Amino acid sequence: MAAVPNQNENLMTYKLVVVGDGGVGKSALTIQFFQKMFVEEYDPTIEDSYIQHTDIDGQWCILDVLDTAGQEEFSTMREQYMRTGDGFLIVYSVTDRASYDHVPEFHELILKVKDECSFPALLVANKVDLVHQRVVREEEGQEMAKQFGIPYIETSAKDPPQNVDKAFQNVVRIIRQQGIPQSNRRPSRREPKPCCCSLM
Repeated sequence: MAAVPNQNENLMTYKLVVVGDGGVGKSALTIQFFQKMFVEEYDPTIEDSYIQHTDIDGQWCILDVLDTAGQEEFSTMREQYMRTGDGFLIVYSVTDRASYDHVPEFHELILKVKDECSFPALLVANKVDLVHQRVVREEEGQEMAKQFGIPYIETSAKDPPQNVDKAFQNVVRIIRQQGIPQSNRRPSRREPKPCCCSLM
């Protein structure tokens, strides 16, 4: 484990955004990661932000995680927080077929808002502890992740948690693989960038 950083040290900041339908467990995952506790009651989130220093693979960084609203009435807020995110956890519940079916809508909206061909993301199948209520198979989640070209992980925020820390850490690893996060880039003259989805 790396030494605890000095307060004056210039650390890389990663802005992670947790998206998905309401009730899939976005807040439970975020609170479990930051506070190491499971929240049983479902309280629809408008928007919560969590910040902490974190050691990932021996490198200290600052995680700035935005837990977003899944309800349709808050959809107008989505573009703003999607535009500023460096990486995304796209979450659905394995007990809710509709939340799985809506994943492509979130993926497409992020692509549109960021005006990119791809973005650092992880597909998160949550609530795997509810084995007898499961309606979305692991193979279905893996296939969707493959279609988007992003990794897949199964999680549970309930104690003992499953893969919660790993999910957030993996998004940071993906961002690191793809270069400097947007939140750390200095303003510069916008240059045209090659795009894999350019029209022929």
